[in-house]
Amino acid sequence: MSEERFQYGGMAVLEGVMMRGPQEYCIAVRKADGSIVSQKKRLSSIYSRFPVLKLPIIRGIAAFVDSLVLGMSAITYSANQFAETEEEELSPKEIVLAILMAFGFAVLLFVIVPTVAVRLLPSQEIMPIFLLNFLEGLVRLAVFLIYIFIISRLKDFQRMFAYHGAEHKVISAYEAGEDLSVENVRKYTTRHPRCGTSFLLIVMLVSILVFSLLRSRDVLFRILMRIILLPLVAGLAYEVIKIAGRSNNKLVKLFTLPGLWLQALTTREPDDAQLEVAITALKGALIPRITAKEV
Repeated sequence: MSEERFQYGGMAVLEGVMMRGPQEYCIAVRKADGSIVSQKKRLSSIYSRFPVLKLPIIRGIAAFVDSLVLGMSAITYSANQFAETEEEELSPKEIVLAILMAFGFAVLLFVIVPTVAVRLLPSQEIMPIFLLNFLEGLVRLAVFLIYIFIISRLKDFQRMFAYHGAEHKVISAYEAGEDLSVENVRKYTTRHPRCGTSFLLIVMLVSILVFSLLRSRDVLFRILMRIILLPLVAGLAYEVIKIAGRSNNKLVKLFTLPGLWLQALTTREPDDAQLEVAITALKGALIPRITAKEV
């Protein structure tokens, strides 16, 4: 895969940024003493061993799972930079427990609560099933937006959202062909069409379409099928994000516009020190350029 075709991405972590390239990923963190530490690792080539994972939709499911694992690893690394002793560092068992708790919370908030809520409506038994599914989708979307709004107001998330903005600025500058300096990066927007926030919003919208195909009114069946179909929904949403990142089609851009609006809540304008961290992370993930003198 050529560097020009690869769509670099990343995520904000505790006082830092993780950037992912086609071959390696790099995590850069600003420590309490002001220094920047980074960790650079090679990515496993699971896609080359299993070509089926490159197929549309399936690649989205694989990328979603891979991003969860890599994201938790990046967060763990950044958190451990602030641990005063080795005893305070997160163990593998604690990491697995954190992932399971996060997944359980997401299922409770975005699957169980909306499904049960519409079943409490007094007229739900005589309501057409497609309308019941549509209302459930609207409740799920409302819960998601309220959740994003609440965490956007919490002080503990403000600096991470600034690093989120720094990540977007650096990637945008790189994609525009700019040299990666703080001065060049600073002028770019904190919003990006391939943002995880946009992805989650598209997941919510796609889920309304997919779940509308289910015809049962049984609560347990509806919850179970929504959990089972989550990988499919994630795979479809991934394809939309990929298209949006490359397409200049006005209809595609219009569909992804709400995600860009939502990033007003999940990004903040970073300072120069945060931009420096994001630049360090992306430089660590880039494929080394081969010049004519080196050939």
